[in-house]
Amino acid sequence: MKGLTTKEEEIMGYFWEKGPLFVKEILGFYDDPKPHFNTLSTIVRGLEEKGYLSHHTFGNTYQYYAIISEESFRKGTLRSVINKYFNNSLFSAFSSLVKEEDISLDELKKLIDEVEKGKAQE
Repeated sequence: MKGLTTKEEEIMGYFWEKGPLFVKEILGFYDDPKPHFNTLSTIVRGLEEKGYLSHHTFGNTYQYYAIISEESFRKGTLRSVINKYFNNSLFSAFSSLVKEEDISLDELKKLIDEVEKGKAQE
């Protein structure tokens, strides 16, 4: 799955939050100065080409909808970051996060407890 630009992620957020949308509706979510309709339309068509959106045809207009869930996108993005920046090592990624965010021992214990509870429920 191809990555998204910041603007593409923003627009996908509208689909994940609101459901199926026409480009004209997306335009309404922006404050002035609003982006040009054609600009948004081009981005939305690009998202469809990348496999994130599909559409239903209504006369001469399209209503787009997400075909990739936000959760799937998050998981894929996280996997990509771990692969790219941490040599595909989940341990290295987590270790870096613990150090950078100064996570306390109590917070780590709580996280371990939650993971163990989740595993027990499977």
